[in-house]
Amino acid sequence: MSVLPDTEPQRDSMENRPNRIPSATYRVQMNSAFTFAQAQAIVPYLRALGVSDLYASPIFRARPESTHGYDIADHNSLNPALGGEDGFEQLSAALREHDMGLLLDIVPNHMGIGEPSNTWWMDVIENGPSSKYARFFDIDWHPVKRELENKVLLPILGDQYGRVLEQGALQVRYEDGAFWLHYYEHCLPLNPRSYTNILAPQLDALAEQLGDDHADLLEYQSIITALTNLPERTETDQARVAERHREKEIIKRRLDALCTSSQAVREAVARSITMINGAAGDPRSFDALDDLIGRQAYRMAYWRVAAEEINYRRFFDINDLAAIRMEDEEVFQSTHQLLLRLLAEQKITGVRLDHPDGLYDPEGYFRRLQEAFAIAQMGQDAEGIAWAEHERPLYVLVEKILARNEPLPESWPVYGTTGYDFLNAAGGVLVDTSAERRISEIYSDFIGRKIDFEDLVYNTRRQIMRTSLASELTVLAYQLSRVAEHSRYYRDFTLNSLREALREVIASFPVYRTYTVAATDTVSERDQQVIDQALARARRHNLAAEPTIYDFIRDVLLLRYPGMLDEAARESQRQFVMKFQQLTGPVMAKGLEDTAFYIYNRLTSLNEVGGEPRLFGTTVAAFHRQNHERLRTWPLAMLASSTHDTKRSEDVRARISVISELPATWKTLLGRLSRLNQRKKREIDGRPAPDRNEEYLLYQTILGTLPIEPLDEAALRAYTARIKAYMVKAIREAKVNTSWLNPNSEYDDAVQAFVEATLADRRFMAQIRELHQLVAHFGIYNSLSQTLLKLTSPGVPDIYQGTEMFDFSLVDPDNRQPVDYALRTYLLDELTTMDVPAHDLARTISDPRDSRSKLFLVAKVLAFRAAHPQLFQGGSYAALAATGTADEHVVAFARRAEDQMAIAVAPRLLAKKLGEARLPLGADAWGDDMLVLASARAGQLFRNVLTDETVAAVERSGQVGLPLAQVLASFPVALLARDERS
Repeated sequence: MSVLPDTEPQRDSMENRPNRIPSATYRVQMNSAFTFAQAQAIVPYLRALGVSDLYASPIFRARPESTHGYDIADHNSLNPALGGEDGFEQLSAALREHDMGLLLDIVPNHMGIGEPSNTWWMDVIENGPSSKYARFFDIDWHPVKRELENKVLLPILGDQYGRVLEQGALQVRYEDGAFWLHYYEHCLPLNPRSYTNILAPQLDALAEQLGDDHADLLEYQSIITALTNLPERTETDQARVAERHREKEIIKRRLDALCTSSQAVREAVARSITMINGAAGDPRSFDALDDLIGRQAYRMAYWRVAAEEINYRRFFDINDLAAIRMEDEEVFQSTHQLLLRLLAEQKITGVRLDHPDGLYDPEGYFRRLQEAFAIAQMGQDAEGIAWAEHERPLYVLVEKILARNEPLPESWPVYGTTGYDFLNAAGGVLVDTSAERRISEIYSDFIGRKIDFEDLVYNTRRQIMRTSLASELTVLAYQLSRVAEHSRYYRDFTLNSLREALREVIASFPVYRTYTVAATDTVSERDQQVIDQALARARRHNLAAEPTIYDFIRDVLLLRYPGMLDEAARESQRQFVMKFQQLTGPVMAKGLEDTAFYIYNRLTSLNEVGGEPRLFGTTVAAFHRQNHERLRTWPLAMLASSTHDTKRSEDVRARISVISELPATWKTLLGRLSRLNQRKKREIDGRPAPDRNEEYLLYQTILGTLPIEPLDEAALRAYTARIKAYMVKAIREAKVNTSWLNPNSEYDDAVQAFVEATLADRRFMAQIRELHQLVAHFGIYNSLSQTLLKLTSPGVPDIYQGTEMFDFSLVDPDNRQPVDYALRTYLLDELTTMDVPAHDLARTISDPRDSRSKLFLVAKVLAFRAAHPQLFQGGSYAALAATGTADEHVVAFARRAEDQMAIAVAPRLLAKKLGEARLPLGADAWGDDMLVLASARAGQLFRNVLTDETVAAVERSGQVGLPLAQVLASFPVALLARDERS
């Protein structure tokens, strides 16, 4: 192993720091089942654990039933389902009392539009382009389909529109002066000008009932006239928009007052509503309702067939999450009022930015946020603005997924990523990279074919653009067609040919997105390389395509303008480039993380967000290189091991990685299990369910999640239900035999039946537990090593809720189950008050069946971090090597700051080293091998922070180091501090 020299953080990265730097964060998922009050209740526990900052999912108003908070309906009010302002104030007070900060997950890219509490969206679908908020949302008001001109397509229907209409599922209702269209849980406002469709038919009847001169009739007629004179919903002139907004609200109040005071008018309105709502079984009775719906600023459609025509940009393919135009200064100001106030009041001390790749100009947004924060803190003065431009006063992290060898742009005024790069490196270093060929052969032989991962991802991205993101591609192709029309050289390209070429280029993209700011008319060298690489791949995949179409796309993306273009045409090209960049990321995420990761099951511990499963693990040297680079560029980035988005918890992945060390045993077990389970499969449409690839996934999933202790009947039922739910989600995400868009319920049922029969089979359980015993045993030690690496590597470690103890959960919703904080509080108190020598306690809990070992490790290391902030926030980093065979089985490094020094020692590949399930402690495991310390001297003392044992450096064969048998005498991992007595 090559040992890299000490790395120091960059000078400017250490000087330009925010007011508060977290030492360690703890992520919680806020929802109606875990509110501000419940978060407040665990603050003392978190502080005792050593956490410096609570890290919360979004807390602004969302749908009441939201389980995650990302469907924000109002950025400027706190979520009442969490406890509202009073609950938040009490949580803030508890955090201040314990000297803790609050890192908040914020959502700048989109809003939830699923229910009426989003008043901005309600205004848009009531008023169309004439809405005050029309430009807030990323809507194409002039799409390819002419019937959608100045309308928003709403894919909310459960069947074709005509059937839904004639079934009577669409109903007009009146409330407080306004008319609404109801469809089950959906409540849509009606265009005020279209109220005349409801009111006018009753004029003659009212006149006959009341008389022509009756005040109520005259007011009724006046209201209809006022509605007729309202500015059209297509008006965009600001004066006319303001007039429409003002007058429509006055008219609603007048109608409300009239209906309240006049029984005759109330009855007339009720009769009209009854008539317009139609009668089931009489198709012609729905003509009036159909005409009314046609006058709206929206067009409802069957959700399964609307994918190609949705004309608002979404968060990925989620119809209830609409993208907002954060590049617009008014949108920025309107969505950040509450956030900036809470930041200025120091009730929020840092932010995590969700999905920055969805932003029009990510770097521009980061700069505006830093500047706005500085102004909120310092006031509206030039000095404050300059400070924001040149430094990073706010601790900001970005949820950015980096491809292999892709750096985070160093010009971004942030403090790094949320840690998926570290997650994959730390997990990958626990994989035996030398077993790649064996495991690949076992996988291919079992499923009956070889899967080329790069080809798979290319095809899944194409699939995504044909299905769930088809509308986004169509909108982009239409924009490119408009660009082509400006050039005599390219105007002959058809819309279909441009769409197909774009599909090929995006499917070939090597990274999530580029970051060109088209207004500057410059493309960075990095972005040019990415574009050239994508175009080259696209050409290779489509040798029969007209080559000039790729030349055209390349010129457009590189902002090379034909000479005849005027400024308007150039601006059209710039707009296309910016929109193009907002699509490549969602396509990559959906094609890679949400499809390919569920198909390529060679070793599923590698199938993680930000990972590349085709790369079989991470070498120790590569792990050290990543740590060196992070310390140099982003020393305060987050270090994650589990998140709310991970496909498997850190402890599940740690178990599954053990398979890489036991290929022969794995191969033998697969043969036995396959033969045993063959008759449990059903044939669906001529295919066995599950197929071999899904079966392979299931066996790994069981090894990764099956509890160590035997399961009683109730526990087995609960476990079986979890695995059944996971497998249905996995096979639908894979989109091979079933999918979310077109579920094959018969196939889904067959897979669930297979899981149930398999887990109920005692022979199966007996056979899988033979390997499970080894995987679970060594998986625990992998988990401890992974945890130590996270807590001591350059960066800020994050603990996902509950994972301070062993957690064997799968992807959401499995990883969002309630956490037993009472148990954790009790055990932490027990560990800290137990009157036994530290090394005896450490040895006792080293047994994999003891659930306290991970909690013990977290608490000990976080306490040490808190006592030595300079060591971990600014200390240097040096990789360390071990002698003999131990060099393959240890990841070790030293952190130094002035006279302080700490050494982390994390074993790896212990199943390969030990061969049997025993404790990896002392000379029996480590013999005479030692950790080499080039700068140490013989006799120098080091104290093990975890066990309180002292280890002296020794000299052997001309090398000075620490005997691993003593370093790892009582606990499977070690954190050593230089003893001042030496």
